[in-house]
Amino acid sequence: MNGPFYFKDVTLLITHYNRSSSLERLLASYEKLNCKFEDIVVSDDGSKPEHVEKIKSLHGAYSFRLITAPKNAGLGNNINKGQDAVKTPYTLYVQEDFVPLETFPSKMMDALQFMTERPDLDMVRFYAYFRYPYLTPVKNGFSEMRFKIMYPGYKKFYMYSDHPHLRRSTFLQKFGRHQEGVNVEVSEYGMMMSFIKKKGKALFYDDNKGLFDQVNSSTEPSTFKRNFWRESSNPAITLARHLFRHLKFNYNYFK
Repeated sequence: MNGPFYFKDVTLLITHYNRSSSLERLLASYEKLNCKFEDIVVSDDGSKPEHVEKIKSLHGAYSFRLITAPKNAGLGNNINKGQDAVKTPYTLYVQEDFVPLETFPSKMMDALQFMTERPDLDMVRFYAYFRYPYLTPVKNGFSEMRFKIMYPGYKKFYMYSDHPHLRRSTFLQKFGRHQEGVNVEVSEYGMMMSFIKKKGKALFYDDNKGLFDQVNSSTEPSTFKRNFWRESSNPAITLARHLFRHLKFNYNYFK
């Protein structure tokens, strides 16, 4: 493995809630990959005292700034206050349950170069559950995301995601702050619509699961539970879900 990789002008922003072992694993993964950042910010969303204490104990092995909260206020608030603490031009945003793979450092270098050379780019996405449907190849495995309202289907709306990505630290100033006091999905949906309406530009790594793993262990499972409507594989429910999203996304776009 090559390295070390020093990402100048980049802050690694990690949002955390009650999964301190996962946070430790993430920090250790970057150390193993010889990734160095100008700064690291851990934004905690009012975790239980035992998790906060464990995070503080990690200071001996890792250098980061901890931003705490008096109570749980949701992911939207956690991202906002974490981003407010960032002082560098670029932010690498990662939630604590992700782990970078060996392929990540060199592609992160590519992404940083893209952002430096192209002032029009707002973000570079590193992970997604599915490949974005409308892409124009750029180079080194990255493509530019294209949105036009006349493109078929509703998946074209998924330009923004809270999954790992590199963005300009002025992101919230351009697209607005994440909604607070609402469901995680509502907050992410609001930012997704804002990104499209304000004509955000983004690159997408074609191998959408080739740079990060999402790991939810039995000891620290996901703190977010999707409802039956989103999880059901029943054909009738699946069809209704797709139709609902198609109508809702288009309505909100023109609203």
